[in-house]
Amino acid sequence: MRTAGSAIRTAAVVAAGLVLLAGCGGASGGRDSGGKDDGAAKGERPGGPARGGSSTTHLKNIPEVGTALRSRIPAASRQVVAVYGAGVNSADATVVLYDKGAKGWGRKASWDAHNGRRGWTVNHHEGDKRSPVGVFPLTDAGGVLPDPGAKLPYTHSSAFTPPSYWSKNTRHDFDYVVAINYNRVKGTSPLDPTRPEGQSKGGGVWLHLDHGSGTSACVSVPKAGMRALLRALDPARHPVVVMGDRAHLAA
Repeated sequence: MRTAGSAIRTAAVVAAGLVLLAGCGGASGGRDSGGKDDGAAKGERPGGPARGGSSTTHLKNIPEVGTALRSRIPAASRQVVAVYGAGVNSADATVVLYDKGAKGWGRKASWDAHNGRRGWTVNHHEGDKRSPVGVFPLTDAGGVLPDPGAKLPYTHSSAFTPPSYWSKNTRHDFDYVVAINYNRVKGTSPLDPTRPEGQSKGGGVWLHLDHGSGTSACVSVPKAGMRALLRALDPARHPVVVMGDRAHLAA
């Protein structure tokens, strides 16, 4: 049933194979202003394994998310990936998957994670090395590895492979990705470089595999977590990501 969509996605991959040079939030090829490769700080503790489902269920609202961002969660959304940043200038975060049932929200699983190496911003722009605060739909996925059973449309392509000049510990960052719909066209491959709000607003912001430290703007999750998210996120449930540092989330 994905035949037509797959053809479109294949064309997009061929046309946009070099988008990774500007992926994960900036056009700097994964290097910050000091020339450090994306994810560089070797020896940092990688994001930990998934922590299992919690008994916390029947929640009226997503915990620690205030009215400003809560009001931006579409009424139709029944799945939320919440990214709780440790601080406005911190690269450390926790990702939690929530699912809404008849009696409210339930916490399904959580993982240690990372965000932009310089923290968070409400006015993201290309090259700032900060992740954008906000609520964004999740509609498209892909990666270097074959589809692990994703419900979202999945683009399988070697074009996701990071450039050879990135540090070795980032080589598998894009084995699995979920595009965050920040300044992108939904319904297209994550490799699609189109930025409707202009290049300066940044783009290529994804959920992807963790390499143990901050990113250019993306949110990184351990491999087991990315596989679990890909298998859980269901377009029929209109999944979104709610992301930011805890202070901005709570506002």
